[in-house]
Amino acid sequence: MKKSVLFSILISALALVSCEDYLGKKTDLDFIDVPPDNSVREIAYVPILPILSDFDRPSDVCAGFDGLIYVVDEGSEEVVAMDESGRILGRKSVPGARSVIQDRRFDLLVIGTSDSLYNSGNGDTLLTFSTIYRLRMVGTGGYAISNAQIVNKIVHPFYYTQSNPVRRTNDFVRFNNIGIIGNSQDPNRNNQYYVSRQYVRNPDPDPNNPEISSGPLGPNDAVLYFGNDDVLISPISVQTASGFFNDFFEHPSGITTLTQPPQFGAQTSSDFLYTSLEEDNALKVQYIEFAETEFGAEYRPRILASGDTSQADGFINSPNKFRQPTDITYAGDGTQYLFVVDRETDSLYQFSFTGFEGVRPPAAAGVDRFVKTSFGGTGGGLMQFNDPVAVAYFNQIVYVADAGNGRIMRYKLTLDFD
Repeated sequence: MKKSVLFSILISALALVSCEDYLGKKTDLDFIDVPPDNSVREIAYVPILPILSDFDRPSDVCAGFDGLIYVVDEGSEEVVAMDESGRILGRKSVPGARSVIQDRRFDLLVIGTSDSLYNSGNGDTLLTFSTIYRLRMVGTGGYAISNAQIVNKIVHPFYYTQSNPVRRTNDFVRFNNIGIIGNSQDPNRNNQYYVSRQYVRNPDPDPNNPEISSGPLGPNDAVLYFGNDDVLISPISVQTASGFFNDFFEHPSGITTLTQPPQFGAQTSSDFLYTSLEEDNALKVQYIEFAETEFGAEYRPRILASGDTSQADGFINSPNKFRQPTDITYAGDGTQYLFVVDRETDSLYQFSFTGFEGVRPPAAAGVDRFVKTSFGGTGGGLMQFNDPVAVAYFNQIVYVADAGNGRIMRYKLTLDFD
């Protein structure tokens, strides 16, 4: 009850924010009664107003290495560029656009679709393929989203085969999200990337045309590893204590690496975290680390916090913690927070890099346990969501693509206000 009252006060106060710089005039939090020892200060995420509602159905949001925020509006099939204040700088149409990421060269990688006509025994067949478009941001008019040009595209399944695509296994495989890999030592490995790929089950299966959930490269549920020249290197196989698996990933959705904005100081690592939409998967968020040993290189799961209640009340690796976690991101600043959005619980979850749910209080608070800051619930309120599908983080601000409400929500931690 105390926290609910505090949220109401904070929301009312933030509604009075007026524009002075990117995020408006700094919010005065003096109304929070904080004793000298800071022992009972509330730690919570509070909304930044105004709500960004110039969208039909935002399906993705990402922080760019150029300092801009990019949103995919699935309803209009556009990529929208904004500055930190939320001011729209331009739009770019991309067929079937549903996801976006920016690499360290400032190229945008946009997941969309492409259509092609193919001749079959019954005549021409129109097929829609999941496609990754590479957009170069510098055009004849300078650096801007409106000047961006498509310079390459990766069409499933033609990045690994030229066989007849008139098969359901191709038409119902889609790319979901992309994570950029940073490497400051080897330019050939810098800007390589991972792609989560999912097999979409047929809601109305044909008994005469059985489901095909794998292809020449193995399972269609996969994480793919691409070079910075957009050439497929390989699907990712994972080494576990139980053996070596090329079918480790089940319905992978969100994916993030440790290479996150800002550009200067961005980590260089081949590790990644991903989310799974498989109902029977008890651990729907997992950390996969890349290790080079004397026996070669391998990917293996890293176990994060899951049950030390002396430290926190929640954990990222608690079995069945999530229901439909669609996206995950990593804070590229010193906090190293992890954020997950779950479209079924309509919630935003926050964890430490080691997997404890919540934020560690300041030293002066005299409290050692993590304070839970996750929140949500179904609705259109400032602390509620309706089908949150993507999350991003930049400059102490969390961005949530609240698809069902047609808006981008922004939140800031109370500890981060001066």
